Amino acid sequence: MINKLLSRSLRAQLAITAGAIVLALVVGAVIMVLTSPIITGSFDPWLWVDAYLALIQGATGIAITLNPFSIEWLGLNGIIDTLVRATPYILAGLAVGIGFKAGLFNIGAQGQFLMGALGAVAAGIALADAPSFIAVPIALFVGLLAGAAYGFIPGWLKAYTGAHEVVVTIMLNYIAIQIISWAVSGPLRAAGATFARTPDVGNAQLWILGGNTGHLLHAGVILAFLAVPIVWWVLYRSTVGFEIRTVGANPDAARYAGMRPRMIIVLTMSASGLLAGLAGGIEILGVQHYLPAAYATTVGFDAITVALLGRSNPWGILVGGLLLGALRAGAPLMQIKAGVPVQMIDILQGVILFFLATDLIVRWVFRIKEAKGAEVDELKTVTSSYGGGGA
Repeated sequence: MINKLLSRSLRAQLAITAGAIVLALVVGAVIMVLTSPIITGSFDPWLWVDAYLALIQGATGIAITLNPFSIEWLGLNGIIDTLVRATPYILAGLAVGIGFKAGLFNIGAQGQFLMGALGAVAAGIALADAPSFIAVPIALFVGLLAGAAYGFIPGWLKAYTGAHEVVVTIMLNYIAIQIISWAVSGPLRAAGATFARTPDVGNAQLWILGGNTGHLLHAGVILAFLAVPIVWWVLYRSTVGFEIRTVGANPDAARYAGMRPRMIIVLTMSASGLLAGLAGGIEILGVQHYLPAAYATTVGFDAITVALLGRSNPWGILVGGLLLGALRAGAPLMQIKAGVPVQMIDILQGVILFFLATDLIVRWVFRIKEAKGAEVDELKTVTSSYGGGGA
């Protein structure tokens, strides 16, 4: 009976997620059609078709033509771009997802990502001339350690003072931005640079697995894919993971059962920061190779969408990260071929998040029944997250 309930619950959640994506694509198509006079100069009811076909081509390398109908594969560049862009989303999504499992809304993945990037680039600069087999692991370790330390702060404040993690992590995000601005404009600034940036990380760059100029597949992709089964095992096959999920479902029951909610909160936020910091380190060492003072990225915030798309399940987060990576990889070609601005991806992402948060709309449109007795929904849990308690 339990297996049937869980299976029914899983099917319902997957249906809601798929429904939210479909509705977002429909809304995006309507927006493109209504704005086609501005984009193309005349009303074009089929603009959305051209845009979505270009999006698919940019993300996968598959070129689809409707008149006459043809399908052509143009090579691996699109897939490589999707994998590279998905890597930070997968890791940061896992970071947010772990927090959700413990009933914590870690909006601070953005700040933890930035601190991981700063730690990795600082270590990379110091080891720029060292052998890569030494420089790369140490730089990544410093990055994930910086992220874990930055996640520990709101975790400890949440557990021992009752400070809400949402407020604390928002403030820490701003602090991280200013720390990077100070460090890169000051002690880490590259001599002779035309703008405030660090020197290149040299031999600390992640190893390249394949690809060509402008489309390089780095080793960080493997780390992101390896992190998924590891996090899944921790959450669903280990004692710590059971305690994390129990505290997220009911901290009072967890304490009554002999668990220590405070310790679990601190541990979960630190682990969340570790994954986000690793994402930042990989992005700097694998793609950017230096850190600018004004590092414009929204990976930590986008990770919230990825975690919700995956329903906080590591395998679902993998799919969500790949989806968002594909959207980002295909957006430039969509703008080139169809004239639709890349900002359309942000609109689609926002609409997906809207429908995930208001799943009653999705249930009504697609006639999805709610599974009674289903497992705890993290979307509801994080809105009433635990504010402290006995150890």
